[in-house]
Amino acid sequence: MKTPTRAVSTEQHHDHSPAARPLSLNCLSIDVEEYFHAEAAYGRLSPADLAAMQRRAAPFVERIADRLARTGNRATFFVLGAMVEHNAALLRRLSRNGHEIACHGDGHQHLNRLTPQELREDLRAARHRIEDAVGVRLRGYRAPTFSVTRANAWALDVILNEGFEYDASIFPIRHDRYGVPTAPLGPFWAIAPSGARIIEFPPLTLNWRMLRLPVGGGGYLRLLPGAALLRCVAARQRRREPTMIYIHPWELDPDQPRLPLGRLAQWRHRVNLHTTEMKLELLLNNCHFDTAANILNRVATSSTLPSFNLATGQTESAKAC
Repeated sequence: MKTPTRAVSTEQHHDHSPAARPLSLNCLSIDVEEYFHAEAAYGRLSPADLAAMQRRAAPFVERIADRLARTGNRATFFVLGAMVEHNAALLRRLSRNGHEIACHGDGHQHLNRLTPQELREDLRAARHRIEDAVGVRLRGYRAPTFSVTRANAWALDVILNEGFEYDASIFPIRHDRYGVPTAPLGPFWAIAPSGARIIEFPPLTLNWRMLRLPVGGGGYLRLLPGAALLRCVAARQRRREPTMIYIHPWELDPDQPRLPLGRLAQWRHRVNLHTTEMKLELLLNNCHFDTAANILNRVATSSTLPSFNLATGQTESAKAC
């Protein structure tokens, strides 16, 4: 029996990219959340603490948008539902300017803390908030903290059943909070426990000898020298392989208040925050970036992608898509 599939829609909106630029397989994605939404802060802040925290993300989202406009690039903004109330006008402007608005969930909960029903409710709440405020149809989803793993493979069925056409939640590395170390490094069809499948776009990761090295964003981007990061992206470009880079607005904000974290978590959260903007500028000036949905449209219609069974952790075969 043929397994059900969900392909990324070919519907396009607000295409303002310069006509002279070539089609790109590089995606820059921004997880639109506040610094206090970081997983490291979970359980360390009370609801009263969170309500009193200063909201700082919007000016940094604006700075990212300005740089994208100056360099003729587009990006995918994975938006947390909790961010919509204070940022609706900004999100509408991003959509009008040709950027993709996608879903980052509603309350930034690691999926290991949710049941299938709770995830379903979280996705519906986020979709309602974002779509009503921005006036777009959400196609893509990224779980907080890349927390789709083998332990919660059921999440893929929930994501599919809630109407999402692609996922960007599986990090093909080993990590204490997330990761599926046997997953493919490029886009692939992720097979859910039901047998249905959804196209997956993982962050940039490299094989080096016996190791898998995460490169594509967050603390990894902040630790890696800018020139080395640029070489990694350029090598993917030469091979015509898709690349996913991700950043958070708070990573451009070295003056953000310190959170009540342990020493390791504090270092992870703050290391090299002062370098993020420079590295982003280097990438935008030297590479061309497009939205995740546009890139996956091209890949899914012109490539043979592997199929990966998340529950078993095994690549099953290559599928013509």
